[in-house]
Amino acid sequence: MAAVLKIIPTVQKYDWGKMGLSSKVAQYAVACNLPDFTLDENAPYAELWMGTHHTSPSRLPDGQTLSDYLAAHPDLIGSRVIERFRDVGAAQGNLPFLFKVLAIEKALSIQTHPDKAMAEQLHKARPDVYKDANHKPEMALALTPFQAMCGFLPLAQIDAHLRTVPEFAALVPGPIADTFHSVSSSSFTDPSDPQAKLALKDVFSAVMTAEPALFQPQLEKLVRRYDAGQVHDAEKDVYELVLRLNSQFPGDIGAFCPFMLNYLTLQPGEAIFLAAGEPHAYISGDIVECMATSDNVIRAGLTPKLRDVPNLVAGLTYTAAHASKHLVPPQAFASASHSTLYDPPIPEFAVVRTVLPPGARETHRPADGPSIAIVTEGRGAVAWGAGVGASANAGGRLELSEGEVFFVSAEQSLEIEAGDGGQFAIHRAFVEAK
Repeated sequence: MAAVLKIIPTVQKYDWGKMGLSSKVAQYAVACNLPDFTLDENAPYAELWMGTHHTSPSRLPDGQTLSDYLAAHPDLIGSRVIERFRDVGAAQGNLPFLFKVLAIEKALSIQTHPDKAMAEQLHKARPDVYKDANHKPEMALALTPFQAMCGFLPLAQIDAHLRTVPEFAALVPGPIADTFHSVSSSSFTDPSDPQAKLALKDVFSAVMTAEPALFQPQLEKLVRRYDAGQVHDAEKDVYELVLRLNSQFPGDIGAFCPFMLNYLTLQPGEAIFLAAGEPHAYISGDIVECMATSDNVIRAGLTPKLRDVPNLVAGLTYTAAHASKHLVPPQAFASASHSTLYDPPIPEFAVVRTVLPPGARETHRPADGPSIAIVTEGRGAVAWGAGVGASANAGGRLELSEGEVFFVSAEQSLEIEAGDGGQFAIHRAFVEAK
């Protein structure tokens, strides 16, 4: 039983993915000679899945699923993690997280994810749509410049849009707008105050439930105005996004969401965390993403899929804040000088990003749970146990190149070594029983 072993991820094609080799997903699949993968330059390569999710599990080179292998060797998961995550099938070899690479060309839906209590209710009421009872917090870590909408803008900025964007204001009934103006203009208003949250909820609900007969003519007017170069100062940061969303999803209510949600760009190495009840939509770029293992997504715009506006409106936190609220602060990872830890406030996962210069070595401390890692750049090796410091040792050392994915056992330290030809980058997701 090897403590570290290569695994084979799976590729997902969705229409929002980047085409052909412009996609990091396809680049990694080609670079590592992924079995059964044939590049189609006209196909959208959207996601690379690494984990035990039952719909598309990773496998060992012999074809066995990773979950079956872990179920047969529970020490690889670790007794503490098995006990902590028994409710999501850890004893049956299921990891509590799913690790992904996403390559985004076209905006994903306006969506949120339920907390556990809401997930249980939705699964009980609509098991055909909400297929499990788990929550789905997510973290996105940029590989290339990455754009996203996440969380509600500060109240004052939404208020500015209501006052200066007539097409947006036309979707909000007068009494609701008046209340929001009053609440947001008060210098004493705390965004966490129930009155502020209710005022924001009423505005968002009015927009997202507007009838097409109301919002589509207003959207057409808005687009014509922007195309004519008539952009107010308060709109300068979002008008291009509005036009982009309308071009991708013509006549969709989601094109009005930039007037209510933060819009930000992450540079490589920056990350955001999306907790339950936070509205968001990925816009473009390449990322690694880690999430609790679940399929629960509540959508309300920018999608041909099922929209569940009532549950989305009901399930949001209505916390208005600057986009920086959602950033995950990078931390030192033990004594590793070339590694950065991104540790969101949930127990299912954390991610370590390691970038080694040519020829450098670094040691990762043991985690009390399992890990999955992908080489995102370069060539190098990982060694463990008797393989540390050796040029070759059966079961103790793996040579690795870009796109390859490997599993690391609980309680296993690693030595990571970059090759001499360039820097060596690894993104590693892991879980501990904290």
